[in-house]
Amino acid sequence: MSNDLKQVNSTAQMLEQLVLDKIAACYQQAEERLNQTFPRPIINFKQRGKAAGSARLQTNELRFNAILLQENQQHFITHTVPHEVAHLLTYQLYGRTKPHGKEWQQIMNQIFDLAAKTTHQYDVASVKGKTFTYVCQCTDHQLTIRRHNKIMRDNIKYICRLCKKSLTIKY
Repeated sequence: MSNDLKQVNSTAQMLEQLVLDKIAACYQQAEERLNQTFPRPIINFKQRGKAAGSARLQTNELRFNAILLQENQQHFITHTVPHEVAHLLTYQLYGRTKPHGKEWQQIMNQIFDLAAKTTHQYDVASVKGKTFTYVCQCTDHQLTIRRHNKIMRDNIKYICRLCKKSLTIKY
């Protein structure tokens, strides 16, 4: 293995450990402030696409995007990790609620002392999938490969929100 590859691997491992440490700190903070214990989640770094992370409520699992972690290290650890932990805590405390509803916001604000922001502002160019250009009567639209495949395979039609006309592929 080359030295460059070893360095990348060790950096990735260090970042993953920082995420694990932050998750542990979030749970400790929540348990101290709420005076109760919570089961620890399964954690992986296999989140794909433009999402920085996701919380699987029924399986008590946190998934993080390793590429966006690498590109946005400090903000990711201080904001994205508590954001996802808050989803699991909300579910464990209140059951099914709106994903970014008042219960989730309360955990972000009062337990983690963070603003309850629902989306990240990370540059997603490196994780953005292939897109296909479609047109209507007023503009071009970039559709994901998933939507393009649905059009091709299932004969689905997408309509422009502005001109209300069907989108067609631009060759």
